[in-house]
Amino acid sequence: MEQRLNRIEQLLAGQKNVLTFDEACTYTGISRTYMYKLTCGSRIPHYKPNGKNIYFDRAELER
Repeated sequence: MEQRLNRIEQLLAGQKNVLTFDEACTYTGISRTYMYKLTCGSRIPHYKPNGKNIYFDRAELER
C-alpha cells in the first residue's frame, strides 16, 4: 500500500511545475537533510517567496 502511495505521489509531482520541499525530495530521491544542505549552500536552485517555505522549479531540478 505504501509503495502505491509513493508511486502516486511521484506521478503527481511529475505533473506540477513548482514543487514543495517534500515533493522535490521525493522527485529527486534526495533525503530531506541533504536537500536542506544543498539549499542552505545555494547549490540547488530554489525559491522562498514568503521567506519561510522552500519551492523548486521542476525544470531546474532536471538540469
